[in-house]
Amino acid sequence: MKKLLAGTALFALLAGGAPAQDLKFAPGEDARFNWQSFTDFSEKYNLDGQSLTIFGPWRGEDQVLVESMLAYFTAATGVKVNYSSSENYEQQIVIDTQAGSPPDIAVLPQPGLIADLASKGLLAPLGDETATWLRDNYAAGDSWVGLGTYKGKDGTPALYAFPYKIDVKSLVWYVPENFEDAGYEVPRTMEELKALTEQIVADGGTPWCIGLGSGGATGWPATDWVEDMMLRTQAPDVYDKWVTNELPFNDPAVVGAIDEFGWFARNDAFVDGGAAAVATTDFRDSPKGLFASPPKCYMHHQASFIPSFFPEGTKLGRDADFFYMPAYAGKDLGKPVLGAGTLAMITKDSEAARAFIEWLKTPIAHEVWMAQSGFLTPLKSVNVEAYGNDALKKQGEILLNATTFRFDGSDLMPGKIGAGAFWTGMVDYAGGKPAADVAAQIQKEWDAIK
Repeated sequence: MKKLLAGTALFALLAGGAPAQDLKFAPGEDARFNWQSFTDFSEKYNLDGQSLTIFGPWRGEDQVLVESMLAYFTAATGVKVNYSSSENYEQQIVIDTQAGSPPDIAVLPQPGLIADLASKGLLAPLGDETATWLRDNYAAGDSWVGLGTYKGKDGTPALYAFPYKIDVKSLVWYVPENFEDAGYEVPRTMEELKALTEQIVADGGTPWCIGLGSGGATGWPATDWVEDMMLRTQAPDVYDKWVTNELPFNDPAVVGAIDEFGWFARNDAFVDGGAAAVATTDFRDSPKGLFASPPKCYMHHQASFIPSFFPEGTKLGRDADFFYMPAYAGKDLGKPVLGAGTLAMITKDSEAARAFIEWLKTPIAHEVWMAQSGFLTPLKSVNVEAYGNDALKKQGEILLNATTFRFDGSDLMPGKIGAGAFWTGMVDYAGGKPAADVAAQIQKEWDAIK
């Protein structure tokens, strides 16, 4: 009966003028989606005639995807949404807000830029209620509240940003057939991952492909390794102090995390081409060894985007797969996940802007994009069966099982460190420089910009 009523309500809603033809999935017809959340939201908001401008980072195919989600917001509320982006969106949002002509909603993937906007009083606080909602409804909720909280113009911390559309970095890629042929099982703990690394060598193979090359950005893949290792050897608050330099870069905790990376990357027997090849191998080429016959390596640590550089025709789940970069069983740090993502902010307060933030709390606002591509969410109430493929579903489940989420550390650091000294320091370390010396040099450069 409830389902029937929901369908009737949807029909009435759309018959009342909502543009059903613009909706990717017909409301009420696909059981994967929480249509009740759509119906409930539409009954709560009647904003016909109002408009909303949204400025974000999504262009090309991603713009098509975000607009497919926004169409449902329009259908539910009557709000006319104008989404736009720019090649230089980071600079553009600064120009627009400072000129007093901001969009209603800005979406950014750079917490450092968001912190700057908040400190200048250019963002509207989202309120304690939304902070409580995130804490209760997102897996590892405290992590997301922390990510969205910044100091305002008066120095008081408040929630200014709503996390939406997340990327996962704590992944290890492998070829299932290679594991099966060798009799290897997916490791569930860091202890097991290290034991597998040593076992592969004992069996005459090479465990890892690692490449840090990336033109002017060479070194950045190693920062992901170190960040993952920080989260697996230290409590989350230590990580937080590290990215703000409250904990110096040359602290033993950080030096230890760098050496954890070195355990894998600086052993000639562990890496395809030997340790000397790590710094010179382009990251885009580094996964190729997984697909050689016989395999040149068995594992590759990289974020969710790396399949873009797999051989053409590679089918995820069959030809290549991934597992969660495991935590130490003996350190009691739960299941930390490193990642990135985008955050939505109100840059011009209005009824429609507030309604949009509420919209992002509904399962349907996530499921519509989930069912297509490139979208992950920590929202616990979504139906994971809505994910467009098994790989996305698996990554989504990693997010839902996380006990801690932390944003990419190098992106949280000042640009001269996170996109400079940290990169070059990792190249030096891969080349044989001691971790303590590398960390001391990075700290020296951080001190110089304070």
